[in-house]
Amino acid sequence: MKFTLQPEDKVELEKLAKSGMTPVIISQRAKILLKKAENKSSTVVAGEIGVNRHTVELWCQKYRDRGKDQTMLDILSVSEGRGRKEEITGEAKTWLISIACMKPKDLGYAAETWTTRSLTKHINKAAKEAGFDRLSTITESGVYRILDKANIKPFRIQYYCEKRDPDFDDKMHNVLLVYKQLSLQFDEDGRLLPFDDGAVTHILSYDEKPGIQAIANRSDDLMPVKTSGVIKRDYEYKRLGTVSLLAGIDLQTGDAIPLVSDTHNSNDYIVFLKMLDEKYPKGDKIRLILDNLRVHSSQKVMEYLETCPDRFEFVFTPKHASWLNLVEGFFSKMTKQVLHGIRVDSNEDVKVQKLIS
Repeated sequence: MKFTLQPEDKVELEKLAKSGMTPVIISQRAKILLKKAENKSSTVVAGEIGVNRHTVELWCQKYRDRGKDQTMLDILSVSEGRGRKEEITGEAKTWLISIACMKPKDLGYAAETWTTRSLTKHINKAAKEAGFDRLSTITESGVYRILDKANIKPFRIQYYCEKRDPDFDDKMHNVLLVYKQLSLQFDEDGRLLPFDDGAVTHILSYDEKPGIQAIANRSDDLMPVKTSGVIKRDYEYKRLGTVSLLAGIDLQTGDAIPLVSDTHNSNDYIVFLKMLDEKYPKGDKIRLILDNLRVHSSQKVMEYLETCPDRFEFVFTPKHASWLNLVEGFFSKMTKQVLHGIRVDSNEDVKVQKLIS
C-alpha cells in the first residue's frame, strides 16, 4: 500500500526532523514518515534510520489511524501510561517503611534495632499476608534503597535529652542573671570593681567529678625510640579504686578550690562547704551555682546550713542542663590535659596530682 502524507503534515514533520529542540526519538520518527513518503520500502527506510522494519510499519500505521485533532507531535509522542511499570508500588513502599519504623521486639524478635538482613527477612516473610507479593522477593539492597530514599535509618540510634524540668526556663534565667550581675562587677579592662557598701557576695561555680579511676601499669611504659615513635603500654593494668573531686571556681578571682575524697556523699559536700566558710570573711555571702544532685539538698546538708544562716545561697541549674555551669569547662579541660592516659601507683598518687593544674 502506497504511503502518502498530507502537505501540511509534511511541513510539520520536516520542522520536527530538522529542529535542534526536538527530542531525538521524535525526530527519528518524523524521519521515518518522511522517508516512507518517498516511496521507499519499509526495509530500506529501516536500514537508513537504524531501526527494524516492524518499527517503520508501526509508525506508518499510527499516522493512518490519527485522530482529526491530533498534531504530528501528538502522534509521534509516547502516550501517557506507556513504558515500564513500577515494580514496587508506593503503597508497598509505605508498608515497608512502616515496618522499619517499628522495633523488632514489638514484632516478637529479641533485637532492639533492625539490621538490613533481619528487616529484609521479616519483609519477605510477612509481605504476602499483608498483600504485597512483590516484596516477598525483595533483596537487602532493594530494602536499603527504599529506606535511603525516604531518609529512614532504623539501624542507627541518635540520643537526645528530654526536657523534664517544668521550671527549666526560670532556673536558666536565674543562672544567667547571676552571670550578668557578675559581669557588671568588672570594668572594661577586666579588673574587679570595689564592692558597694553592704554585704559582699562571693560567687562560685561548683560541681563534682566522681569515679576518677586510679589505674596502675603492670609493666613500665616504653618511651618513643627511633624505631617506634610512640609510647607503648602493656594492655594489662591494675585497678586501684576511684576518687572523687569536688571543686569550685571563684568567678570573681578565678581561684580553683578543690577537695579530693575517696567517697562522694553528703559528708564530703559538707566538708567542702566548711572549707568555703573558712576561706571567706565572716558576714560575706557565698553564692554557689550547682546542679540538682540529691546530695546538695540532703537532710544532713540542711542541718548544717541551719548552723550558719544567711551564709550560703544556692542557684540550681535546670535538670540535664549542667552545661550552664561554667565549672563544666574546667572539668573538660582537666580531663583532657591531666587525666588523659594517667597511670599511678596508688590512690594517694592521684590525690597528689591534686587534679588541678
